[in-house]
Amino acid sequence: MQIRQLIPFFDKSVVGWANEARLLRWLTLLWLCIGLIILFSASYPVAAVEQNDGLYFVKRQLVGMAIGLVAFNVLVHTPLRLVLGIAHWSVLLLLGLIFLTLFRGEEILNVKRWLSIGGILIQPSELIKPFLILQSARLFGQWERVRWQARLFWLAVFALILAGILLQPNLSTTALCGMALWLIALAAGLPYLHLAGTALLGILAAVISVSYNPYQLKRITSFQNPWSDPADTGYQLIQSLLAVGSGGTWGAGFGLSQQKLHYLPIQDTDFIFAVFAEEFGFVGGVLMLVLLLMYATLALIVALKAWHPVHRLVAVGAMIFLVGQSMLNIGVATGVLPTTGLPLPFISYGSNSVIASLAIAGLLIRVARENADANVVILPGSTNRKGR
Repeated sequence: MQIRQLIPFFDKSVVGWANEARLLRWLTLLWLCIGLIILFSASYPVAAVEQNDGLYFVKRQLVGMAIGLVAFNVLVHTPLRLVLGIAHWSVLLLLGLIFLTLFRGEEILNVKRWLSIGGILIQPSELIKPFLILQSARLFGQWERVRWQARLFWLAVFALILAGILLQPNLSTTALCGMALWLIALAAGLPYLHLAGTALLGILAAVISVSYNPYQLKRITSFQNPWSDPADTGYQLIQSLLAVGSGGTWGAGFGLSQQKLHYLPIQDTDFIFAVFAEEFGFVGGVLMLVLLLMYATLALIVALKAWHPVHRLVAVGAMIFLVGQSMLNIGVATGVLPTTGLPLPFISYGSNSVIASLAIAGLLIRVARENADANVVILPGSTNRKGR
């Protein structure tokens, strides 16, 4: 790999990629640029007051984007077999870091999800997502050929990952990772009886978590009628709905959101879509959904064209974590789903999130590239009959 291939706009090899790979690459970069513009608008007022620097969050996001783009281009140019070969070690390492957060983690807003390493906060529950896709695809895609001891070991590892994230506590990320694993297993064709049993265990774990964390129960019940407690449990959702509704058809205009002016909480992460909807209106929201639909369609085409079952499951997992997570975030901002702490990929503030999202997009594009390479098959002993 050449150094210039690490920089997206100087990678001349793109012209030889498959159509799906090139389209996904440009959609990813477009999504990323849109996200930076939205983050600038959503975060500037609060950053100017609280940090004395309106660009405080944007600058940190740019650092995460730079790291993520390097990871993105490395994965795009690295054969999947090599990446899959290190997936298991990466999952085990990040599993250890997840449990380390329970004892040595930085506590922010009464939860421990981050580790401080040299003054830099890392969030293992976000960084594990691309490796979780790889290892689950590797396991479920070769399920019939894997020994039962290895099956039990990795199922136990997955359960420990979900348990560790749940104990932080982080029910939303636990639910997302659990659903992703379940859907990847479903796409792999595992027995329905096993899948049903796993789903019941997941529901039971969620019920236990809600029972021990009253704030989670409040989130689930308050979204049904947030106006029953507008000053407490329903406050976030009410402010989000006011922002979305204020946008009207065409929006208030870029930078002109009123709810972001210390009314809407965490407007640069969990509820950033509400700011976007207020400034760009119904039309902007529809265009955002069209972008997600195009991305999902291309990801599905890549998955269907995949010649190897493991590659197919990698594409499915990437689609779930990018498009599925986006739909969950939008559902929360519009009051369709209970309030959760899931970021909007490529848009919400958070270096760990943008790095993980770019890595996942890189995996998806790599699958698309290898699909095209697999279309040309040269048989041993064949001769060139051109011109005959």
